[in-house]
This record gives sequence, structure tokens and C-alpha cells, in this order.
Amino acid sequence: MEPHNRHLPQGQDFLHTSYVARRCCEIAWQKSPSVICLPAIPYGVDCNLLDYPLAIHVSQTALNAVLSDIIKSLHRHGIRKIVILNGHGGNDFKSLIRQIQCDLEVYVFLCNWWLVGQDRYLEIFEKPDDHAGEWETSVAMALYPERVESLEVAGDGKARPFRFEALEKGWVTTSRNFSRLNDHCAVGNPKAAAPEKGRKYLDLVCDRIGSFLAELAVTPIDANFPHQ
Repeated sequence: MEPHNRHLPQGQDFLHTSYVARRCCEIAWQKSPSVICLPAIPYGVDCNLLDYPLAIHVSQTALNAVLSDIIKSLHRHGIRKIVILNGHGGNDFKSLIRQIQCDLEVYVFLCNWWLVGQDRYLEIFEKPDDHAGEWETSVAMALYPERVESLEVAGDGKARPFRFEALEKGWVTTSRNFSRLNDHCAVGNPKAAAPEKGRKYLDLVCDRIGSFLAELAVTPIDANFPHQ
């Protein structure tokens, strides 16, 4: 739960991920009616955005504890295949998945849904961006236009570059404090956003994820699962 520039709602990640989850499950049900959609968790790891008003942070440790308990409950009810649909870039569930698959006979998959259509991203959007820019604004315009303020109030999403070439090139990484990037909590210019772009991207990613869910649901677990 964090700010997204000056024009998008505070709960942006929760809102669009809830929609994507429901729609993907609807697509999967048309092919294989054995997929369930659990309610979304509205909070995530936002410690690097707490300088902005009403950003709400939940630690990765706390998130992992909640998800671990949910997965253990599902396991007790006989569910062995679980997909975590993540909608917030600050969350990191890889270590949780690795550990829980060592502890339980369960298969947990992670999908960062906004990355699913990256191979066709530039067919839809003008430039790559990161947070509250063109793609995220387009998705919001498509799903809940009444919650999107005029783009006239939005910042341009231009972020201060790193002073180290290694960080700029990407072969060294660090956590970003968003208040040091600019004054409006955005990386990427939203000015070219349009609802039809959002609909096109949502169609692409939801169809792909929905098809994966359907395939996963009907694939039996054997000695080599999920490998061939």
C-alpha cells in the first residue's frame, strides 16, 4: 500500500492484482474447472517508500509467515499445487517457496503478473518504465478510471540516476529509496497512458496466466513434476 505518483490510487497494486487474479481464474475455469482464487493480501514490503504519506509497510518476514500458514492450511486440505500471484515489486517470495517445498509435499509457483507480457511490451507501450508510469496508468484507466486523477497533476517519473556505473548497468543492485529518486514516487512517464493500452496488456497477460493455471490444474504430479 503505497503512493503511485500523484494521480493513481494508493491501493493500486492490490486493486489491479485482485482483478488479474479473478480474471485469470475465470479463464482457467473455462478450460479446467478446478482452480480457486483466494482473496488478495492488500499490504506488502514498502519500507523504502515510508517517506511518503500513508505508505504502509509489512515486513517480508511477516508476509512469509502469513503465506506459509495459508499454504500449510491448503496442504492439509489436500491441495498440492499453489500459485502466488504477486503484484508488488517490493515483495520477494523465492526463499519462502524454496523452504516450504523442502518442508511439505507441495508445489508452489510464483508469478509476477506485470512481467508476463514483457516480450510484447513495446508493441503496446512507448517506453519501458517501472512504477506509476505509462503501463500502470494505462491499466488503472482500463479498470477503474474513476480513481485516476488528471494526468496534468502527475509528475514526469524522471528518476535521479545512480552515481555508480555498475548500478546503472544493472550488474550491481541495491534497494531504492523512492524519496531520493524524485518528489512524486514514480519511475516512468505516464503522459502517454491510455485505457486501450491497458486493456490490451491485461488481455495478453490474463490469457497467458489463465492458460497456465488450466494446464497446471490437469497435469498429474509424478516423480519428475514439474519437469518433463
